[in-house]
Amino acid sequence: MKTIIHVVQHLSPGGLETMVLNMLSFSDPHYRVFICSMEGTSQHIVASWRQLLPFKHQIIGLNKPQGISLSTIKNLHAVFKDNQADIVHSHHIGPLLYASCALQRHQHLIKHIHTEHDAWHLNSYKHRFIHYIALLLSNPTVVADADFVCQKIRNIFKSYPIYTIKNGINPSRFTVGNKLHARDKLALALPTGSIVIGNAARLETVKGQHHLIEALQLLPSSFHLLLAGSGSTRSELQQLVHQYKLEHRVHFLGHIDDMPTFYQALDLFCLPSNNEGFPLSTLEAQACGIPCIANNVGGVSETLSTDSLLVNDNTAITLSDAIKSIPHHGIRHDARDFILKHNHAQTMTKAYEQLYFSGENI
Repeated sequence: MKTIIHVVQHLSPGGLETMVLNMLSFSDPHYRVFICSMEGTSQHIVASWRQLLPFKHQIIGLNKPQGISLSTIKNLHAVFKDNQADIVHSHHIGPLLYASCALQRHQHLIKHIHTEHDAWHLNSYKHRFIHYIALLLSNPTVVADADFVCQKIRNIFKSYPIYTIKNGINPSRFTVGNKLHARDKLALALPTGSIVIGNAARLETVKGQHHLIEALQLLPSSFHLLLAGSGSTRSELQQLVHQYKLEHRVHFLGHIDDMPTFYQALDLFCLPSNNEGFPLSTLEAQACGIPCIANNVGGVSETLSTDSLLVNDNTAITLSDAIKSIPHHGIRHDARDFILKHNHAQTMTKAYEQLYFSGENI
């Protein structure tokens, strides 16, 4: 039986982590698949994210200390050896470097696959240097999760071969639902006839929620905004809401486990980020039949169907005009069909397995 070990920085709800979890769910049952998180213990990781409970015996936590850790390289080496890894699949730059170092004594026995989930971090000379060293150490097969990311890596590393396998989601989980039932489930007390815009992301400046709040004050009072997520800018965003007297129209929901219900409660999903790689949130919303408006950054354009709208900046005026231009009622079945065709997690997982064991072009 072949063994695949994914190496991630941490395991908490997020796009990269959800993608790896989907690969666990859809992997061929003839393979043994583990997720090794450099940060946190196995028990803490599973307790913090209940979706991991069915896979608790496949989660390995190395509890890495802060800063550079030689002991983590040693522990990672032991994980590969003890589990007789055939494939090591690293995700993002930290796991790439640590996995490359840990593979030195396994170099001819274990195949190393690495996925880049965004490209903007490669604007940093430090990150480009780390990436270059890691490529020299283990010569991994590099995969980009979007055409945009692939082109960025090729521009930097020139002749190094890059594959593209786009991220996918589980459309059996993210499905079309009843808006009113979903709003009741979220305990939302909204006026009759409300038009509900949603955003699901970390509450950080890079995600652009302040632009969305500023856009809301340019829209009629029937428009409401749901913000799912937590982060360091929550107080700042709440102050902005107070400044514009939008307390009854902006709803901070915090962390939500039941994301399908969140999307089903919406009329429109909006992603006004300053930077993105290949976001899963737009895929998830469209799989629920919800149209999206998103800022044209990173690989966002590759995630949108013709039912959704791409805007070229995330200013309040641009966002408010875009929101008013999209019909706000009715399920968009074409949007869901787009996700089923292009972004099914099962298709993504099979493409990776083909790359793991056949070496054929993807």
